Amino acid sequence: MTEGAEGPAGPAEVVTEVHARPRRLRTVCFVVAPVIVLTFVALGFGLRGATGGGGEFELSDQVAMGGLGLLFAVAVLWLTRPTVDADAERIRVRNLAGVVVVPWRDVAAVSFGEHAPWAALDLVNDERVPLMAIQSADRWHAVDTVRALRALHAAAAGS
Repeated sequence: MTEGAEGPAGPAEVVTEVHARPRRLRTVCFVVAPVIVLTFVALGFGLRGATGGGGEFELSDQVAMGGLGLLFAVAVLWLTRPTVDADAERIRVRNLAGVVVVPWRDVAAVSFGEHAPWAALDLVNDERVPLMAIQSADRWHAVDTVRALRALHAAAAGS
């Protein structure tokens, strides 16, 4: 949750911390993952009789189909992993593959391109760290979060 941001036109308070996760993506993933599991379990129950190649489906084939459903559901839920946690000293970014902790003094800007899927940190050494937790699909929540991060960055640069 973002502290200090009220909405597209609301006044902002003093920002001390920012916590962000993708909202729409999480909702979609938490709906889709159980559907995937149920679909694969139903397919597993439907595996009966001859395979068409001279063999027959067995219990192990049915269990394997359910296991594949669980595996695919975990892959979908992995997309809910990204988070951004920031305070007055640093920003911690967890994307799909790892965690990056960057002190504000190493950040040149918090950017969010017009057609970009998510925000990014532009670092002083010309590197870029994507902020996958702040997605354009979240609209005003993403805008408010970027504004709050920029306020933290400005406060850190001023001290």
